[in-house]
Amino acid sequence: MVTFTLIGICAVSFVLQLAVPGWTQQFMYAPVLGVGEPFRFLTAAFLHSTGFFGHILFNMWALYVTGQFLEPVLGRARFIALCVLSAIGGSVAVLLLASPVQAVVGASGMVFGLFGAMVPVLRRLGGNAAQIIGLIAINGVIGFLVPGISWQGHLGGLVVGLALGYAFAHAPRGRQKLFGWLLPAVVAVVLLVVVLAKYAAVGVL
Repeated sequence: MVTFTLIGICAVSFVLQLAVPGWTQQFMYAPVLGVGEPFRFLTAAFLHSTGFFGHILFNMWALYVTGQFLEPVLGRARFIALCVLSAIGGSVAVLLLASPVQAVVGASGMVFGLFGAMVPVLRRLGGNAAQIIGLIAINGVIGFLVPGISWQGHLGGLVVGLALGYAFAHAPRGRQKLFGWLLPAVVAVVLLVVVLAKYAAVGVL
């Protein structure tokens, strides 16, 4: 349900990008915009390039494939937390590593977070994570070689996804529900502190 809801939101938003002037500009993210409108840290994940349909098609395919595995395994609440925090983590990495005026859109940070989470979860369940690691590596290299792709967003989502995936997979037996709420809260606080520290360091807070 969560996976299809996220895909639906992205699809509707993409149509609005094509049909409503200024829709993309209203919700896209750039570090210089995030300080006054922090909702952009998340909303940019539901926008995609209107000039390259492959952007949304790949991200929705990846979201579908990873969601079919992770959502039933983690449960809806933890899966939602993973998706949201991975998307925000991608934007935070753009804040830290990219130009203040670099505008980004796309669910790639979220998708890389799901890729990252699959590695420890698969290993915990006794599965083989070689294919997903290879997919991460290939797409990571593409992010550095192809202009217009935010490797920073990919990296930020991946780091958050790996951290949450490992924490979820190794939560003490009998305390999975507690850790399912506690760990995302800790990650959210860490991301918030990093954002505030960065904006303070450049003198905008």
